[in-house]
Amino acid sequence: MKIAIYVLKYNEKAKSALLTLTNFLENKKVEIHIEHSIYIKVIDLKEFESIKPKLFSYTKLDISFDFLISMGGDGTILRAITQVKDLEIPIVGINTGNLGFLSNIKVDSIESALDKIFKREYKISNRCLLSIETDSNQVKFDLDFALNEIAVGRKNTTSMISIKTWLDDEYLTSYWADGLIISTPTGSTGYSLSCGGPVIMPESESLVLTPIAPHNLNARPLVIPAKHKISLQISGRENEFLVSLDSRISSLKNSTTISIKKAPYFVKMIELDGGSFIETLRKKLLWGVDQRN
Repeated sequence: MKIAIYVLKYNEKAKSALLTLTNFLENKKVEIHIEHSIYIKVIDLKEFESIKPKLFSYTKLDISFDFLISMGGDGTILRAITQVKDLEIPIVGINTGNLGFLSNIKVDSIESALDKIFKREYKISNRCLLSIETDSNQVKFDLDFALNEIAVGRKNTTSMISIKTWLDDEYLTSYWADGLIISTPTGSTGYSLSCGGPVIMPESESLVLTPIAPHNLNARPLVIPAKHKISLQISGRENEFLVSLDSRISSLKNSTTISIKKAPYFVKMIELDGGSFIETLRKKLLWGVDQRN
């Protein structure tokens, strides 16, 4: 078995978790590949001396990997998928950060959780992605997909922008707001939720359009089938607007039309027994804590 390990923020907690993880994997005779920037930080440490010959580095993934283990929070997984891209390598999330809807394996449960994975006691949750295109040959995105959301927003101004919106070729509305979020079910517990959007189950074939601080109070979040292509045209006092793909931000000219649709591939998340989306909701959003209900 060949496993990649990705760590975004390397600190003492991550170091301890990485040591536990690599020792466990070495005992399982796994071929261990650590992302290069972290590999060079740990390979000469005394704590890793005993397993040093069994550690390798990687700079690029390929289909030969069985799993990718992401160590951090949900933000680390968002970075990890930029390496996985369309390879559909299953991702295991170990939470060494804070809030974790995707990284839900606790540090003190690493060995027991991985033992279940080696015993095939898990299921794979296919998470849809969004892809983006523009009508301009001058605009190129190095990474043209997002797991959580694609959002457009104002730039260098406190004035609202106008966002003309089409579903396929049918005109929907013109949002007068600070911006607009197009979210996947996975992203529905993130930025969209903080702007009043609904929580959507991961297996739902849906997307949600959530306006950011709309001027008109009747501009409400809208859930649509994921089969639709969403086209946007932005206008405002400035000549440019911002577009973010899971926090990767670019500036585009107002004359640019952008098209957003469901990507033709998935992110595969490993889901263990007792780690369902519903249980995560109860824990993270404190549902059921109020005993009066």
